[in-house]
Amino acid sequence: MRTKNVLITGGAGFVGCNAARYFGSRNWYVTVLDNLSREGSEKNLEWLRDGFSFDLERADVCDRRAVDRVVSAKPYDAVIHLAAQVAVTTSVTDPRADFMANALGTFNVLDAVRRFSPETVFIFASTNKVYGKIASAGTHLSGGRYGYTNRPFGISETEPLDFLSPYGCSKGAADQYTLDFARIYGIPATSFRQSCIYGTRQFGVEDQGWVAWFSIAARLKKNITIYGDGRQVRDVLHVDDLLRAYEAAIQAPDKIAGKAFNVGGGPRNILSLLDLIAVLERKLGRKIPLRFDDWRPGDQRAYVSDIRKLETELGWTPQIGVEDGVQQLVDWVDQNHELFEQSVASEAAARLDHKLDGNEAGVVEEAGAV
Repeated sequence: MRTKNVLITGGAGFVGCNAARYFGSRNWYVTVLDNLSREGSEKNLEWLRDGFSFDLERADVCDRRAVDRVVSAKPYDAVIHLAAQVAVTTSVTDPRADFMANALGTFNVLDAVRRFSPETVFIFASTNKVYGKIASAGTHLSGGRYGYTNRPFGISETEPLDFLSPYGCSKGAADQYTLDFARIYGIPATSFRQSCIYGTRQFGVEDQGWVAWFSIAARLKKNITIYGDGRQVRDVLHVDDLLRAYEAAIQAPDKIAGKAFNVGGGPRNILSLLDLIAVLERKLGRKIPLRFDDWRPGDQRAYVSDIRKLETELGWTPQIGVEDGVQQLVDWVDQNHELFEQSVASEAAARLDHKLDGNEAGVVEEAGAV
């Protein structure tokens, strides 16, 4: 029986390096394709090299020839496409670069799979931002946090798509190409519309997730500003649970082909900004000083994924609760101070103390805070 092969684009990023370690530990042979442009990517590669052997292809998904070369090099059982431009503000200031990375980059990888390996399972990491503001979902304040008045299970895949930014457009276009290539060419491809993913190896810049951002900032005693009242809610999912969902999808190509799935913590794993601060205060044994500022345009009071489709189709459900997941983050920061005391720390500190004035990705886009 031959070793299974997986190609992970963006494999030196937060989710990517965790995915590489996850599948490598299960005796898959891992190929990482990454242009190494993100802060922390080299550190993630060092972490990976300490655990197992893998192939590194330093290339950009916008480079069609490079993508063709890598995809045609071996018979991949799965391609997990994570490489992307991830910040809404960057998409606004440079929409062409955003389009190239997210729309064209995804098309290049997907089309290479079509031409060289059409039986390969293709998983596209999409985003809940394809749904936009979801104006029809009413919200109310109850129990110290916002919630839906008419979406008891959260936002489902039947919600109309509504792209509100260049980032939403580029990811949304890639999302639709993924589903249509599955239908037209028979590729077992799926789009995972992911909510707030958090976990270790997340270096806490504003476009990488507010749970890690808060955890790092609190542990290092950096300033934390909350925009709005702090009661805004998201469903959060630990990266290990996301990787189990990837694995379940790879094992059931007939069930996932041509389908989109909302992937998040669901209603059982919701968290407000103030909830997370309270969890961190319990973990750290001290009060965390906060600053409050005005709501920003576009901030959502609530977003919660309806994950029943994924649970039904693949038998998957989140297993890591918020308390345990946040504890892992705090422990990781404690054990890796040098990661934050160098370049990543200086960048994080600068951004923590900087007032953001737009609908940023990650912290700001996800939960209205930094």
